[in-house]
Amino acid sequence: MRKLFKPLFAIAAAGCLVASCTNEDMTENKAELSQETLSKISALGFSVADVQVVDGNYLVEGDILLSPSDLDQKPTSPRLRIAEVEQYRTFNLVTGTPRTITVTTSGSNITTGLSNAINNAIARYNAENLGLTFVRGGSSGGGNINIRVVNTNQYIASAGFPSNGNPYNSISYAKRYNNYSDGFMTTVIAHEMGHCIGFRHTDYMNRAYSCGSGGNEGQETSGVGAVNIPGTPTGPDSGSWMLACLSATTNRPFNNNDKTALNYLY
Repeated sequence: MRKLFKPLFAIAAAGCLVASCTNEDMTENKAELSQETLSKISALGFSVADVQVVDGNYLVEGDILLSPSDLDQKPTSPRLRIAEVEQYRTFNLVTGTPRTITVTTSGSNITTGLSNAINNAIARYNAENLGLTFVRGGSSGGGNINIRVVNTNQYIASAGFPSNGNPYNSISYAKRYNNYSDGFMTTVIAHEMGHCIGFRHTDYMNRAYSCGSGGNEGQETSGVGAVNIPGTPTGPDSGSWMLACLSATTNRPFNNNDKTALNYLY
C-alpha cells in the first residue's frame, strides 16, 4: 500500500494507516534512496511509489518493511496469477502447522485499549480453528510476533512477510493511534498479523479500490509473489480485512471470503 490503511475521512489530513509524510520527510527519503535500491525493491515485486526510509529499513506499500538484506533476495515463482481484486498471498508462508504463535508486546506505551485490541485480533484468528493458534505472551517481547508502539508520523502500523517458514517477528504501531476505537485498532492489528503470516492486500491489483488513488502495488512476474487464493472472488470485496486502506471508523472482522482464504492456507 502506498500507506497501509489510509484514513479516508475523519483523519484524512493525518494520512494513512501509514500516515502521510511531511515535505521534509519526503526530501530526506529521496536523498537516501539510490536508483540501485529502488531497482532492488522493484525486483522483489513491490511498487517504488512513495518508498520511505524508516530506521535504516524501507517502507513499501504503506506498511511493509524491507531490510537491506531483504533487498538481496532473488525469489522467483511461476505460480503467479494475474486477476482482479481477490485475496492474495506471498510465496512465503508459515510452515510446520499445526503451530502455536506467541504474540508479545514490549515498551511502556501499550495502552489498555490497544492491549484489548491485540487480544481481540488474536481471538478473531483463533475463532477460525486454523492450523495456526495465536496466544498472548508477556510484555517483555521475545514472542514469535512482538508488537511495540513507536513515535512516528510515517505510518499507522507496519510489519513484513514470513521468512524461512516463520512469521515476520514484529509489528510497529504508531503512538498517535493508540486511543482509537476498538474496532479500528483490532482491524489494524489483525491486518498486520495477516502480513506476518503471508497475506498481501486484497486490492493488490488496484489500490484505488480502497484508497481512492494508486494502482498495482508491484510487478506481476517476480518477487515475493501475489498469488490468488482459490475460492476467493474475482470481483471487489469491500469488507476484507486485508484491503489496503480504511477510514478512522472502520471495523473489518473476517468476512466469508477472508475465512475461505485463511482456511485454505492454514
